[in-house]
Amino acid sequence: MGTEVFEKVVKILTPYVKNQAALDSVSASTHILDDLKVNSARLVDVVLEFEDVFDIEIADDDVDSVETVGNAIELIESKLG
Repeated sequence: MGTEVFEKVVKILTPYVKNQAALDSVSASTHILDDLKVNSARLVDVVLEFEDVFDIEIADDDVDSVETVGNAIELIESKLG
């Protein structure tokens, strides 16, 4: 997992996070909805930002598979190829 991608993902997630303590100790296994308390409705905004920042397209099916920060990074890196 690339540190640059990790840092960008965390930066994108930060405004949506409701649990600051979880964000302070964020890792690849941190669950976006359960741990970071990101509102599931805001996940669409997060994904749109992923697409903009990394210049990729993410299908709805792919979004469903993103539960942890690590999942998001793996998905983004697979799109970056």
